[in-house]
Amino acid sequence: MYIALISIIVFICVLLILVVLAQNPKGGGLSSQFGGSTSQLMGVKRTGDLLEKLTWGFAIALVVLTLGTHMMVSTANEGAAGTSINEERARQSQVPGAAPATLPGSTTDTTAAIPSPADIPAMVDTANNGN
Repeated sequence: MYIALISIIVFICVLLILVVLAQNPKGGGLSSQFGGSTSQLMGVKRTGDLLEKLTWGFAIALVVLTLGTHMMVSTANEGAAGTSINEERARQSQVPGAAPATLPGSTTDTTAAIPSPADIPAMVDTANNGN
């Protein structure tokens, strides 16, 4: 069913592209190619109205089908634990700013401690040597 909906979405996308490309942004489009007055004699009031209605119809159908596929995937994953990797990581991460728990018998690592001022060597200005 999911594959069928995706196929219909792709087909509607192609039709929407064709309908949009058939329109002229200045109001001409297909209606100007038929000569304007001749299209009114054949019983079609305006081709632009038809293309505009088709555009809106295809766009609405595309949105509805896309939301439908999303709902299908969401209902299929309801039984699974965690639908997103980011959600799983958020559940497993600690609260920021909380002190890490120390285990009994563990030692504190002091290799990244800030050195005292006596341990810092004096700075030497090498740019102004004797000048």
